[in-house]
Amino acid sequence: MKKRLYVDFHVLQTVPPSCINRDDTGSPKTAMYGGVLRARVSSQAWKHAMRKDFAENTPLDVGKRTKKAAELVKKQILALDSELDADKLAKKALENTGIKSDDKGTKALFFMSTAQAKALAALAVAGSTDKKEYQKALRAAPSMDMALFGRMVADDPSLKYNAAAQVAHSISTHAVKNEYDYFTAVDDCQTDSTGAGHLGTVEYNSSTLYRYATVNVLELAEQLGAEQAAETVRAFGEAFLFSMPTGRQNSFANRTLPDAVYVTLREDQPVNLCGAFERAVSRGEQGGYAEASKAALAQYAQQVYASFVEAPAQSFTVGGGLEALAPAQTAKAMLDALEKAVRDALSGNEVE
Repeated sequence: MKKRLYVDFHVLQTVPPSCINRDDTGSPKTAMYGGVLRARVSSQAWKHAMRKDFAENTPLDVGKRTKKAAELVKKQILALDSELDADKLAKKALENTGIKSDDKGTKALFFMSTAQAKALAALAVAGSTDKKEYQKALRAAPSMDMALFGRMVADDPSLKYNAAAQVAHSISTHAVKNEYDYFTAVDDCQTDSTGAGHLGTVEYNSSTLYRYATVNVLELAEQLGAEQAAETVRAFGEAFLFSMPTGRQNSFANRTLPDAVYVTLREDQPVNLCGAFERAVSRGEQGGYAEASKAALAQYAQQVYASFVEAPAQSFTVGGGLEALAPAQTAKAMLDALEKAVRDALSGNEVE
């Protein structure tokens, strides 16, 4: 019986001039690491992009994070009986769960799955007043993204879910320096002036990013069951590889694909390999940072396995340059193999 099982995702991805995640001043987010300034994309930004990808590409139940939780229940009540006062029943159902709400909605964003909204609606339509049943409905049947990213409920901590996944802030493998794009816009209807109708600047940078995420598979299986856990790990991997935050996307058309991917199944603990880039990568002999970053990642991983932890139970790579860690294959083949590996690992496993 396995007591620990983690899937680690390591992605190297080059992004051209862009501002995909900016701070309150409009500047691209950055961080100091290894004594130099790095480009940074927050974990929250990439998780939001992943949840949008889930909604578009996976058949699994994807939840809604909203202050209008009553509206989700109302929709399901109307689906059961369009003649009822759905608005009143939905608000009462939410009240019975112990979640504080008013005409503007809940006081904080609330994460609810479709299955939970349906269960609350069924109780409301049946005329139930048993608050324990309403709370039970909110504890059961989490959506895949609720199990992955967790749910915190200040009004009732018993309704929370521990997140089975962790997503690190992405950082560049090398030092960066932000630049400024000075731009003008012409007023198409102004004919008496040669000046611009608008002047402005946009701050941006470009980088090769190291991206890392990990999934606690046994935690996921405890909440979703083994079969759905395997499907969810695959959906998580696909979204982590192919999604991208959309900040200033129209200005820079910066959507790219990974340069290389390294995925591991570990039976001890998650291992973030960002230490490969604590010393900022220098441009390779042919220029660019991608190839040098691949070499640094492969070398550091082997060093970690030789000195601190055992090598992963299974490893997969996509793209060239990481063959020292595992044979390269296509993204689809890797995701297929990963889903099977997780399913096999969970087969007959009792989650404690």
